[in-house]
Parts: sequence; structure tokens; C-alpha cells
Amino acid sequence: MSDSLHEPWLRGIAFNPGAPSDVLIRLVDSAAGEAGLLMCAGRDLPDAVIDAALNHPDRVIRRALARNRHIAPERLAPLATDPSGIVRGWLAGGIPAHLRPRRDRPLPDDILVTVLTAQDGGEDGTLTASEIVGELISSQQIPLSFHRSLAGHEHPRLRERATWEWQSLTAAQREALLDDPDPAVRKAAQEHSWVLDPQRVEARLPSYGSRGKPFMLGNCALSPALVERCFAEGTVRPLTRNPHIPADAVTRLARHLEANIRELAAARPDLEPDLVAELGEDPDENVAMRARLHPFPRTWAEYWAIDRVIRHGPDCTCPITEPTGEPSPDWFAACATSEEPVLRRVAAHFPGLPAELAATLAQDDDEEVRILVACHHPLAPPQLLLDVFVTRPAHRPHLLTLPAFPRTGRAHLNSHPDADVRALAAADPTLPEPPVKDPDESVRRAAAANPSLTPEALEALLADSRTAEGAAANPSLPAPHMHALLDHCLNGPAAPPTGGHRETTTS
Repeated sequence: MSDSLHEPWLRGIAFNPGAPSDVLIRLVDSAAGEAGLLMCAGRDLPDAVIDAALNHPDRVIRRALARNRHIAPERLAPLATDPSGIVRGWLAGGIPAHLRPRRDRPLPDDILVTVLTAQDGGEDGTLTASEIVGELISSQQIPLSFHRSLAGHEHPRLRERATWEWQSLTAAQREALLDDPDPAVRKAAQEHSWVLDPQRVEARLPSYGSRGKPFMLGNCALSPALVERCFAEGTVRPLTRNPHIPADAVTRLARHLEANIRELAAARPDLEPDLVAELGEDPDENVAMRARLHPFPRTWAEYWAIDRVIRHGPDCTCPITEPTGEPSPDWFAACATSEEPVLRRVAAHFPGLPAELAATLAQDDDEEVRILVACHHPLAPPQLLLDVFVTRPAHRPHLLTLPAFPRTGRAHLNSHPDADVRALAAADPTLPEPPVKDPDESVRRAAAANPSLTPEALEALLADSRTAEGAAANPSLPAPHMHALLDHCLNGPAAPPTGGHRETTTS
């Protein structure tokens, strides 16, 4: 067989779900090239293969494993103290943002503590401990529960880290950190407490420049003089989301001449009932809609839950984060039965919604509600997942990761004009004749990997460059045949591999 088939065979075997450990371990080697690296980074692996990669002398292999989000993160703990800073950095950084799955799995607390308290960045000196921490902070791998625990952590460096999120701390936690027994923690607390000190905020504002100014005006405690200056300069939009502005400023925002400012003010939880009623009759429909979305009492958590939905459309692929505990499940349940589509969309975001309400929303007249149920709720009906896959390409990568996504019953999509949909159909193991001659490469690859194919059909597909990778990924391929293919690819010239037995070769 042609050497040009080596790469397709290696890539196929690397992602063959039926490949046993002894086959996959042969790919945990530099000789396997890119296929081995892709395997270490991109699929679930048996324990023996994980151990082989964790203990591999080449840091490139360990580095690839560090980005694997299919493996239980606890198994990657040794990489947090890897001799190479590059490996530690890749573990801390997770998957690159453009490849990151929507639902990131957080790292376990022990790995987080190890990274955040490390004294150095590894023996090779490629990265500093601070640079590795920077990777971790931006990786979305730190769960909210861990953030909330930092203020009372026994390690002073982590209590110091807690001061960075000063506004999210309770008053008691802030007081405790300002009076912490460790001088570094007290210093950090004093330095970060400025965000709730109007005078210090005003003094710092010029140094933040035009790019940082909206953040400060939208999040920090502001002095009356600074609020007045915002109105005079026409820079009030950030104020509409600031929970620290006085009541008279809220009233002025609610009666602002610009409809978009009134719309944002109408959603504030601290808006007085008379202003809510007034804005509910606003001539601008968006303003009126925001005012009537939910009754009193309101909370800021409810405000953000609604705002998150309004600011995004049906093809939003923002990260799916863990529930925070607020708003309450009862509030989400009330949203699910609302006549307002926006509130039903909010409810569809909540994975803890009771099964009967989720089932109702899965059949909602509003398409966006159905899409959100499919992407967020663990009990979304399989048929809904398939429907959204077909109609909304933006959500396909995420939907394919869901356990409930249907693996059969897709044959009716075999002639769909979209190649991605045909590829999905081609992988259905109940398909009587997988379309191995489809004009699209991805469809041919999926069809060649279909376990319904006979051994005779696989032989022909392995020898064809158009289907070799898919055939090598077919779980019906016998393990001895996989070994024979690897012998041919990794050990130099050898007799062409055949089905039914593993060929013996010499190095």
C-alpha cells in the first residue's frame, strides 16, 4: 500500500473508539507525529494510555495531554507540578478560546491551589509562576465556588487573591481581609478596596483612560460630583448598570430623552414602582418591554439573568457557566410560565428547571426558547437536539457533546443539502448502505467509520485515500488489523497489512 496512506491511517486509529490500550499506546510516541499529539489532546483515553502520556519523556506529549478536556481533570493533576513550565502553562490555560467548548469543565480545587501557590514555573524556566497563573485566570477553568472560598482559605496567597474580586465579597469578608493576620493580605485588601470608595475612584479615573472609563463608571462607587459630570458630558450609559448610583440619578436615567437609556434604566432592580409603571407606558416598545418583564421585588441577580438573554440572539454560543444559586429555582420556574417570550428564554437557560417545565418549553412557539432548552437542559428531548442541529449550524459542535444527542434514527437526513447534516446521517449505525462515495470528504469519512460496514468493505476503503482515515477509525476494525497498520506506518517498510492477524515485523 502507498506510503501516502500513512497519515490517514494514523489519524483514523488515533480516534477509533474501538481501539484498545495497547494500540493507542503505540501512538503516544514522537514517531506517530501529529496523529499522536491530536489523540493525546482530543479524545477520551484509557487509564493505561493516560499513564503512558503522563510519564512520557517528551514534554510535547505531556503538553498535548494537558489540553485534553475529555479526560477526568483529576487524572491530569501530575501536570500541575510538571518539570516543564510549558506543560504547566498549557494545563492552566486550557483549550484556546477559539476551540473552547461552550461548557468548560473546571479544574479540581487541588490543581487550582497548586498552580496559584506555586513558587516557580518549573525546572526548565520557560515560564514564570506568575505567567502560568495569568493563563489560569483567563481560562474559565476556575469555578465560582472556588472563587467564593478564597476569602477564608488557609493559604494567605489565596486570601490575597480573593481581594481581586472585592465587589463580589460580603461586607464581613471585606472586613476580615482588611484585618487579616498576614500583612500581604492586608495590603492587598487596602489596595483593592478603592472600587467602593467614591473619592478614590474619582482620583483614579483619569489614569484609566477612555477604554477603562466605562468599566469604572459602570461598576465602582461614584461620588455625586462624578455622577453629575457624567450627565453633563453625556456619558451616562455605563451608569444604567451601576448598582451604586443614588436614587435621584436612577430617576433621571428613567426619564432620559434617549430611548436606549430609558430601556436600560427600566430593567434596574432599584427602580421605584411609579417609574416602572411610567416606563411600562413608554412609547418605545423596547422600553415598555423591559419595564414589564418581571414584577417586584427584583434583585440584581435576576437583572443579569434577563440581561444576558436580551443581549444575545438565537445563535449565541457564549460559554455555559455553572448556576450561581441566584436567582432561585422558583423564580426560573415562574419565568417558564410567563407570557413574555424573553422570560421563557431566561427559564430555558436554567439547567435545574423541573422536567415537566423543560418538556413544555421544548415545544414552545418561540424558536429561541426551544434552542436554549436544547443547549442548556440535560433533559432536552433527543428529537429537539437533532432538530436544532439541522436548523442552527452555530450550535452543532456543542450539541454533539451532549449525552442525549441521538446516535440513531438519522437516516432520513441522508440526502440533506448540508454536508454536515449528511455526515451526521452517514454515521448512523442502522444505516443499511453508508454513503462512502458522497462527493463531500466529511461525509465519506463518517460513512467509512460506520460500524455497519463489512470487513470486506473496510479493506477496500482502507486502500482508498478518499476513505482511508474514516475506515481506520471504524470501531469494527479488528485490533490485530490496527496493529498491522501501525507496523506498516511506524516501523518502516513491511508487508502490506491485511485483516485478521497482526503482521510481525523487524525494526
